[in-house]
Amino acid sequence: MKTDNALKNKSLAFGIRITRLSKYFIKQTSCAEHPIFTQILKSGTSIGANIRESEFGESSDDFKHKLKIALKEANETEYWIEILHKSEYINDEQYDSIIVDCKE
Repeated sequence: MKTDNALKNKSLAFGIRITRLSKYFIKQTSCAEHPIFTQILKSGTSIGANIRESEFGESSDDFKHKLKIALKEANETEYWIEILHKSEYINDEQYDSIIVDCKE
């Protein structure tokens, strides 16, 4: 029987959340602001992609390396979330909610 993988599930849910956030902002803002949303979309979805890649790592070192990349992408995503918050694209409540997911 296969067990549930919390890391895999949470990273997928977070990637979906970031995708929806980016989609919303891209529809609502001017083209000049799109790079911010493109960057958070890339880094936020890369977390789960690297976790998935780690499952089939060619070695223990490769497995660890993929997870470290996922951690780096999470850190970058945290930066973009802070930018969105400090530039008032998202309010305190939205920030508090999404930053918890990112750090988790």
